[in-house]
Amino acid sequence: MLSPSEVKTILEAALLASTEPLSISDLRRLFSEEVGADTVRRLLDELRDAWRDRAVELVNLASGWRFQTRPAFQEYLDRLNPEKPLRYSRAVMETLAIIAYRQPVTRGDIEDIRGVTVSSDVVKKLEDRGWIDVVGHRDVPGRPALYATTRHFLDDLSLRTLQELPALEEIAKNLELTSQEIPFAPAQAARIEHKQADDGHTDVGDGEAGDLETPAIETAEQSDSPADEADDTETRHGDEHGTGLESEESSQR
Repeated sequence: MLSPSEVKTILEAALLASTEPLSISDLRRLFSEEVGADTVRRLLDELRDAWRDRAVELVNLASGWRFQTRPAFQEYLDRLNPEKPLRYSRAVMETLAIIAYRQPVTRGDIEDIRGVTVSSDVVKKLEDRGWIDVVGHRDVPGRPALYATTRHFLDDLSLRTLQELPALEEIAKNLELTSQEIPFAPAQAARIEHKQADDGHTDVGDGEAGDLETPAIETAEQSDSPADEADDTETRHGDEHGTGLESEESSQR
């Protein structure tokens, strides 16, 4: 029979060795004897307290628990791996923001808000990164796919739930949008959060609006690189020379 101290040490070893967040059920499988979920949670809280004043912290994310370096040390770690951050075009980041704050949405919803067509390449980039997924289909002619953000997206933001996300205004600063352009429906967040599926995304039906933000990923406009320029070759509805930032009053919901 393992003592609580031994169980905690095993949990610590597993979390330090893992490259992905580990859920409570994952951690319970470490032991041949029964270790209750409440016991695991209590020991994880103790571990988190034990590492509180260290350069590495234990955090609880959407997919489970993991150790990660504290943000304050990131600038020093970047010097060991001086790789440039991934760059996404403005079109990609705006699309992600709309999905995050209005999920679940169809491509048509996104186009109504942005005022431009959404290329398949934009959606594919977000799907390939694991940030969005198809969670259903709207019950209208054609049954368009409904997109929502994933738990992996939350993990990349070091967040556990939709409720922990910053206000939309912080995202608007980066994208030069206004809160009126991507209406936020906080009342829907809890409903969507409770429907999270085991496959790693938010499982929702034909409703509207969740709440998420975009991660701090450098966009093509913030760099001198022409990355993803093809994403911005979209055609504005009714105006071929528009920038795709404005949102008509009639499209706001």
